[in-house]
Amino acid sequence: MVKLFVEGGGGGLEKECREGFRKFITTAGIKNQPRIVASGSRSKAFDDYRIAIDNGEEALLLIDSEAPVADQHQQGADADQWKPWAYLRNRQDDAWEQPAGASDTDCHLMVQCMENWFLADSTTLRKFFGQGFKENKLPAHRPIEQVAKNEVHSALADATQGCKTKAPYGKSEHSFKLLAEVDPGRITAASPWAKRFVDALKKKMHS
Repeated sequence: MVKLFVEGGGGGLEKECREGFRKFITTAGIKNQPRIVASGSRSKAFDDYRIAIDNGEEALLLIDSEAPVADQHQQGADADQWKPWAYLRNRQDDAWEQPAGASDTDCHLMVQCMENWFLADSTTLRKFFGQGFKENKLPAHRPIEQVAKNEVHSALADATQGCKTKAPYGKSEHSFKLLAEVDPGRITAASPWAKRFVDALKKKMHS
């Protein structure tokens, strides 16, 4: 059984987190599902992944990059050659060493956070939040991976401030419900790292 350790699901949201990722993966065309483990914090996801690898299990890791990924870690058209472990080692707040037995193709980044993915599917955002949603408050005319994490959260809050049927965007209240509804095709078209993740998971699960 392949395990996918994801950042998210803390504060009692484990079930919502697993369900959101399960629906996203299914909609992306991956029939054979990994066992999704909602680890909570980013560092806990890394620790859970490292323990699984140490135990000889097949595992993948999916976490926020938290910041832009330097060009040196994403060189070339072949995303299998990208270096997420080098990025995580060089990032000052992480300084994580690549676990023995872990490969770059099993380490995946949401650049710069999961909410960046949502920017690729304003149609679903508009439908989800309904009347009062202000699409013009979202960052435009930039690749979604170049939008800073704090800017994404602020933009989503601003765009949803006046919605009639839902509260302004809140991570715990809305993020995994949205993840279950967004279009993976739009996200992988807009985010090279998201495409890398979906392609690697398809290969790993033979879907």
